[in-house]
Amino acid sequence: MLTAELESLGKQPKSFLLALECILVIGMGWVDYIVGTEYSLLLLYLIPVLTTAWFIGKWASVAISVESALVMLVVDLVWQRQSSESAALYWNDLSNFVFFLLVTYIIASLKSAFDREKLVAGTDALTGVANRRHFYELADAEINRLRRYGHPFTVCYIDIDNFKQINDTFGHAEGDNLLSLIAQSIRTTMRITDVVGRLGGDEFALLMPEAGADVALNVVGKVHALRDIARKKGVTITLSIGMVVYLSPPENIEEMVKRADALMYSVKTDGKNNIKYEVVGQKCGTGGD
Repeated sequence: MLTAELESLGKQPKSFLLALECILVIGMGWVDYIVGTEYSLLLLYLIPVLTTAWFIGKWASVAISVESALVMLVVDLVWQRQSSESAALYWNDLSNFVFFLLVTYIIASLKSAFDREKLVAGTDALTGVANRRHFYELADAEINRLRRYGHPFTVCYIDIDNFKQINDTFGHAEGDNLLSLIAQSIRTTMRITDVVGRLGGDEFALLMPEAGADVALNVVGKVHALRDIARKKGVTITLSIGMVVYLSPPENIEEMVKRADALMYSVKTDGKNNIKYEVVGQKCGTGGD
């Protein structure tokens, strides 16, 4: 439950989060003033510093650190007029500020390392696109979005025809280069919201949120034409593509992929180098070369 709440918080606009953190610091100052000099609220002031460094960024956290140190100084100065505290409070406040900066640096570094590891964990090492696990995670999110909001999405299964012959003829190194070229070309052809993933070997999958049949066919038609890029490198390839437009959600990820995969194999059975698509609940269609 807490993890879900934190993920939800992290998806909020950064400007909103920063404003919220600023208000939180002021609230801490008010509590600090009420409590008085008997108890230190340093650990409470750390809360906005920590969350800002993690969810917004290093420089925003530096700004919150400055605000926190100033609020603490003002509270101390107010209480100094009513007590016999010495001017050492300036040194204490400077020490608190340096402490906040150290915490900011540590948390921002940890967040940066976490993001890098998360990106690497979800990326196919050869092609740089999403790997199977990450693609399934994103597809699962689309299925849930369709269940909740009724927004359609499209998934495609792409296979490079006769890829084994390319490896046998030109070598595995050239085959790997071709896979990378195709993956990157697909990614640049698709919409910014679309996702391309490598499911293994020479098989790729496309995920197109908010895409009905017309939009998806337009995108996939451009992908199918990418065989011309390979020809420029002296390699002739063709693509077999199965595409499913979901107007109602599939039962699970496996059913979703299996349906698109079956259409792709139907293309191969019928002679390869083509596109077959299905809108769930409607009859199948065929896109020509």
